[in-house]
Amino acid sequence: MRLNSLALRLVLGAGLWSVAALAAGGLLLSALFRDYVERSFDRHLAVYQETLIGGAFVYPEGVRLSRTLEDPRFSQPYSGWYWQIDDRDGTVLSSRSLWDEALKAGDGIGSAPVRYRTEGPLNQQLRVAARWIELPGGEAPYLFLVAGDTSEIETEVDSFNTTLFWSLGGLGLVLVLAVLIQVIYGLLPLRRVQRQLARIRAGEAEHLSGDFPTEIEQLADELNGLLDHNAEVIERARTHVGNLAHALKTPLAVLANEAASDAADPLAEQVRRQTDLMRRHVDHYLVRARAAGAGRVLGARTEVAPVVEDLRRALLKIYASREIAIEATVAPHAAFRGERQDLEEILGNLMDNACKWARRQVAVTARVDGNRLEIVVDDDGRGLTPAEQEAVLPRGSRLDESVPGSGLGLSIVKDLSGLYGGEVTLDRSPAGGLRAVVRLPATRA
Repeated sequence: MRLNSLALRLVLGAGLWSVAALAAGGLLLSALFRDYVERSFDRHLAVYQETLIGGAFVYPEGVRLSRTLEDPRFSQPYSGWYWQIDDRDGTVLSSRSLWDEALKAGDGIGSAPVRYRTEGPLNQQLRVAARWIELPGGEAPYLFLVAGDTSEIETEVDSFNTTLFWSLGGLGLVLVLAVLIQVIYGLLPLRRVQRQLARIRAGEAEHLSGDFPTEIEQLADELNGLLDHNAEVIERARTHVGNLAHALKTPLAVLANEAASDAADPLAEQVRRQTDLMRRHVDHYLVRARAAGAGRVLGARTEVAPVVEDLRRALLKIYASREIAIEATVAPHAAFRGERQDLEEILGNLMDNACKWARRQVAVTARVDGNRLEIVVDDDGRGLTPAEQEAVLPRGSRLDESVPGSGLGLSIVKDLSGLYGGEVTLDRSPAGGLRAVVRLPATRA
């Protein structure tokens, strides 16, 4: 997926929202769990405190406990769990876990339970439950303190956060993967449209076909309508070109006949030359105009072998008196991405030109190289020098007036090839004559 692809935008958008939602949910769950752990911790402190208060009695010699807290952590030195009973003068009783240390009483402690944090032995961070209680038989209230190490809270919260992080991370990856699959599946109809358009451009189909979703079906209908309209416009242009050809050729033929009736008149000779030049220009530009439209028609495709064979048969009849041999070797399934009449115009000019100058033999080969169609026409004539090769390509150039022709053949080949994004080159043929190589866009069989 490229940076500006629709699929990447959808996946990134869904991924960002998923990450944001999972992060917010993770923070909320972590805060709720911390609150739950702290409240559970406070309930334990409250239970221990109530048990401690319930077991305390006042004797003549002072406060004593009828029972101790059963949790062994209160007996282990500096375990993090402590209890302590104070009076107004100081500590009266304390757990063995405090050893020789004492808990610090906070401010504002009364008969109602109070929670506060303080620092205990070994720099432990303690959460303390404190409360003043008046015991039966006592002359003054006593302060009951129960404390626990808050590192247990942090340990549980950290463990939960680690599990939560990996769980939400895995869920996030699954969601992104699900979004990716959903986007790929959702965009499959567009990929089908893309492939069918490629087939239309390659000449393998004429319209978009298939069962598309409702949203894509409307797009496919509009594209098919555009293809039909394009074909209609091209056909209309061809009709106008044909009409123009007939409209111009008839007056030109009349002028040429009138000029030919008085061959001795210099003016008639001048008219004949100009009408002949006008006819050649009309032919050239009509061919160019027709190809300029055809070159942009989607779906145009022409098999090369039938065109070469038809031209070969026609030229064998035309040059039967000279006994020219024409050999054709065309790669299987070679196809031109364009109109048949344009390929006939290109090959017809090249093959006819080769037959005019050949002594005995003309060879035509066609092959496909990737997306390019390469057609080579060789003859065994006298050939052309490099300077002559450059001179014959311009429109109307002729090196030998004794051979019939308008001098437009190679120029038309060059122009038509250029309109299709191709090219034509001239070189020395292995048979001694001229080699003409034309490269055109190819399409799959």
